[in-house]
Amino acid sequence: MLDSALWIGTGQNVTCPEFQKTVKLEGKVKSAALSLTCVGVYEARINGRRVGDFILAPGCTVYDKRLQVQTYDVTDMLSAENTLTITVGSGWHKSRLSEKRPEINARPRALIAELSVTYEDGKTLTVPTDGSWSVRPSHVTFNDIYDGETYDATLDPGPFRPVELMDFGRDFLIPQEGEEIRECGTVLPRALITTPRGEHVIDFGQNLTGYVAVTVTAHAGDAVELSCAEVLDKDGNFYNGNYRTAKSKMTFICREGHAEYKPRFTFYGFRYIRVDKFPGKIDLDAFRAVVLHSDIKRTGYIRSSSPKLNRLFENTLWSQRGNFVDIPTDCPQRDERMGWTGDAQVFTKTACYNYDVKKFFEKWLADLRADQRPDGSVPDTIPNFWNSDRVSTAWADVAAVIPWCLYEMYGDRHILEDSFDSMRRWVDFMTGDTSDKYLWTGPGLSGRTKHYGDWLAMDAPEGDRKGATPDDFIASAFYAYSTSLLVKAGHALGRDVSEYEKLYRNIVSKFKETFTGFTTHTQYVLALYFGLTDDKNALAATLDRLIHDNGDRLMTGFVGTPYLLYALSDNGYVETAYDLLLQEAYPSWLYEVDHGATTIWEHWDGIREDGTFWSDRMNSYNHYAYGSVMDWVYSVAGGIRPALPGFERATVAPTPSRKLDSLEVEYLSIRGPIISRWERTGTGFRYEISTPVPADVIISGVKHDVQPGKYVFFSD
Repeated sequence: MLDSALWIGTGQNVTCPEFQKTVKLEGKVKSAALSLTCVGVYEARINGRRVGDFILAPGCTVYDKRLQVQTYDVTDMLSAENTLTITVGSGWHKSRLSEKRPEINARPRALIAELSVTYEDGKTLTVPTDGSWSVRPSHVTFNDIYDGETYDATLDPGPFRPVELMDFGRDFLIPQEGEEIRECGTVLPRALITTPRGEHVIDFGQNLTGYVAVTVTAHAGDAVELSCAEVLDKDGNFYNGNYRTAKSKMTFICREGHAEYKPRFTFYGFRYIRVDKFPGKIDLDAFRAVVLHSDIKRTGYIRSSSPKLNRLFENTLWSQRGNFVDIPTDCPQRDERMGWTGDAQVFTKTACYNYDVKKFFEKWLADLRADQRPDGSVPDTIPNFWNSDRVSTAWADVAAVIPWCLYEMYGDRHILEDSFDSMRRWVDFMTGDTSDKYLWTGPGLSGRTKHYGDWLAMDAPEGDRKGATPDDFIASAFYAYSTSLLVKAGHALGRDVSEYEKLYRNIVSKFKETFTGFTTHTQYVLALYFGLTDDKNALAATLDRLIHDNGDRLMTGFVGTPYLLYALSDNGYVETAYDLLLQEAYPSWLYEVDHGATTIWEHWDGIREDGTFWSDRMNSYNHYAYGSVMDWVYSVAGGIRPALPGFERATVAPTPSRKLDSLEVEYLSIRGPIISRWERTGTGFRYEISTPVPADVIISGVKHDVQPGKYVFFSD
């Protein structure tokens, strides 16, 4: 790959170098392609026109092992004489984000590329990066994923000079695997606010991920300077304390006259923009927010009679889009933006219903395998930019959970084949790391095990972020769960997993023997959902009572919440599940909606009743994990589930409640759209089912074996 090309650099520390090559063509071009990648992120132009739509290419990967190469068809962009210009910014590779990985971050910005031309007479021309290219600084004088970008239109970059050849090799280069990051929409300003402090703040009305595009007429040297925020404080003032050290600024130094600017080498999370500097009167028509995310296709739709539930669903979609910028991040705004494994693990099923994320997650799983440690343990973020050696239950279990989920939803055996060894190595790590055989307990023999527990649960001690459910309980429950998924994957692939079947039986037996006398909601939830109890009826009844005793409100955190409604509805307490889904008192999903959320919050009390904030330290307002509740709406309330992998056969078993007048769920499976709709009638419910595949339709406990088509059912 790029065999004739050489790595080229600047010979000095240039913030954002601009590489250039003039190419003269001698004949009529039949086809032409440009292949390239870089240390950093790039924007390529031919004769001033941008090449491709990929923003922040080459994307985010485990850079020391996997660096994607993009290839663009540029046939229609070429003329007799061509100027090829490629600007390289910092990106994830060179930002503060990766400072703890010096083997990655310390690499100088560099480029490797190749233009391949085929003439109509069959002759070819190859123009690789080599010593004949030239370089100079660009107008981008600063860029960082956390801190933003500064563009100086008045800067004289000076003359181009020769490049320096770099010795980076090519063994870590791979073809493009993931979805491209693209500009996927715009949001116009809703209002210009003058805050009590006298700040000028633009409200876009929607928390989003992207950047602001500005149109301005100014004198040379005038500046446009913008700062980002997700919320205003209780007094209506601009607040971005929750961004921590991330400066999150956009700065444009104007040239004389009319100009348009938008950042090119970073992204931001925001709803509000403070206009710190602007020449002349602030005109809202001069601003628009550009929405940025991986180019994933929408596949899921939920429409209900409850406007607040519909808003919750929209919030989940916005949070998924905003955190699917090549990797599944926790949040897009503060000095983090990491591919947290725990968040991704709990949200994957919802993600698959909402969008086609097969390609997105396959690429990320390849990065997971690249960063998986020799002992089989999995870092808590992928890529492991923080160079963490920590291991935690429910986070590292992503190695087993996501491959199986993708297989169920898309039916592609290659996903399991690619990940099977990774799944096995993770289970083997837990088996060897424990203080008690057939459980995962203690500090861990590896010396690196430190569990996050039921993160941000409501039963956490005051001032703590870790819920009251014991680590040994959660770790042992997920040990059983991941082992069961490994066994299922082995059966799907026709492999001998008898050793792990025996292991699973022993784990379940030891778990039941060891863990009795539950005290937290999450203990009941995990035991029920993972099948780790012989007395489901009693446990479910107790969980139901505990929830009602708590005012029909939850107490669970990151670990328990994704399975909470399932634990109830699967065991006869569907109305309690609806009570929680539609609850508006704190803590609840709709509490956030009532308090103006347009994305999913990290904390149930991100904004308290009195308008104050939970904390500056860790308080994201765009954090999709709790949006995982929507897969229950798809698969239980709407009832759409795969009966066979990839929806070769479907199950449509809607579970209505008189707490809603109607619900319609639509999922565009890889075999076509499946629609489940129900509405209340005078005495019961009316159901409309549409399926492109054979399906088991279950209405009021009665199973109907149906063929592709549309059906109407009634029940009392």
